[in-house]
Amino acid sequence: MKLILSRKGFDTSAGGVPSPILPDGRLVVLPIPDARSVIPFEAIRHRGEPLGPLVADLTRGRIAPDTGAHLDPDLLGDSLPRRPGWRPVFGQMGQAQSHLRNRGVGAGDLFLFFGLFRRVERVTAGWRFVRESRPCHVLWGWMQVAGRLTLGDAGPEGVEWARDHPHCQRPDAPNNVLYLARRHLQLHGPADSLPGAGVFPRYAAARRLTAAAADRVSAWELPRWFHPGEGRPPLSYHADPRRWRRHADRVELQAVARGQEFVLDGEAYPEASAWAGELIRGADR
Repeated sequence: MKLILSRKGFDTSAGGVPSPILPDGRLVVLPIPDARSVIPFEAIRHRGEPLGPLVADLTRGRIAPDTGAHLDPDLLGDSLPRRPGWRPVFGQMGQAQSHLRNRGVGAGDLFLFFGLFRRVERVTAGWRFVRESRPCHVLWGWMQVAGRLTLGDAGPEGVEWARDHPHCQRPDAPNNVLYLARRHLQLHGPADSLPGAGVFPRYAAARRLTAAAADRVSAWELPRWFHPGEGRPPLSYHADPRRWRRHADRVELQAVARGQEFVLDGEAYPEASAWAGELIRGADR
């Protein structure tokens, strides 16, 4: 199994602000704006509430509720009205997909999605970021791959339920694919009772990547076994040994500022499967 740390959602360049951590700890992942998308922010719902007003408040009106949203990965069935047959799906294209293809990512591999988050509060005028809060990278969801479909002019047969997906709106895009989710998670032996895709509903320190005392969001703290010593291939895009600092109980990583998909070879890092499984089994915490 390959483990892919996949950067998705609002940040300082795409969207311009972090996604919010609500006062009760809930994570709300804001998909990046997309002028070609047929899905507006106001149509996407989080626990029954539309994202449009939240996006408009946090961007101070720069992104309106009727702006198109790149809802990808699309992991929750109740985010939108669905066509029969819908299942969680993730799209990728261009250079980022070339990286996944060159690393051999496919069926059985596991995406852990992370994004930039910051705490918010409700005031008379709407939502705003808590002034003393600092942004951080947090894991917010997962998807284990069942299969991969290449998108072309007509789109692949059998996934008509995905026709509104943002990657299906780009028939001319090079190297454009959809990854379909497994029905149930399978990390060790038989399939688990857990779903093959989902989100972590609340902030938890165990799913925070940015070190607690870090000055920069890209200063990560990871389990010690992530360190690429003893001839093991490093997390992709992180081959420079100066990015890593090992301690007795953890490893520090200066994550690259650019890049979407960071791939870890699970055969070289057998601890990855158990670590990911523990995070997913604790998703309701």
